Amino acid sequence: MRQERVIEAINQSIALKQQILTDQNILKTINEVTDVIVNTFNNKGKVLFCGNGGSAADAQHLAAEFSGRFYYDRDPLYSEALHVNTSYLTAVANDYSYNEVYSRLVKAKGAKGDVLIGISTSGNSENIIRAINTANDLGMITVGFTGNNGGKMKDICKYTLDVPSKDTPRIQEVHILIGHIICELVEASLFPR
Repeated sequence: MRQERVIEAINQSIALKQQILTDQNILKTINEVTDVIVNTFNNKGKVLFCGNGGSAADAQHLAAEFSGRFYYDRDPLYSEALHVNTSYLTAVANDYSYNEVYSRLVKAKGAKGDVLIGISTSGNSENIIRAINTANDLGMITVGFTGNNGGKMKDICKYTLDVPSKDTPRIQEVHILIGHIICELVEASLFPR
């Protein structure tokens, strides 16, 4: 019984990735987002990430790929996951509300031409939506990593990478795949070998 579930989960992940592989809109958007990020870094801008739970972990993971390294040694790129300062996060959640934790940091750190990548499997996380709205007001370029048909984020992000699933773990697996592809393409564009 357990072995069957293992095989089923792997097959579900493969099937979703196969679906992405033939989705021309997603493939096109991956390339567009890559170009936007390359342009932002070329103009000394930054890429900010936000998410909750597993999506926060993905945000931190992808920010580290830019600011650290991906495939090879090269200069760092300014990228940050907005949840890593727990003193800030708990103070703002306590003094204002959890819905404000990302929008306040976007307002403090974001600038026109910077990129905000909001990650939400439902596309409906209120704190992510508020951050995207603030970023849009600042003239930042907004990117949503979503699932579940994009939720509310599909209508407010400049670019949406909507994984066609309602299964949170499978969506997150594809988010990290797409994120890694973008990191690889950005690194190769900015630091050609």
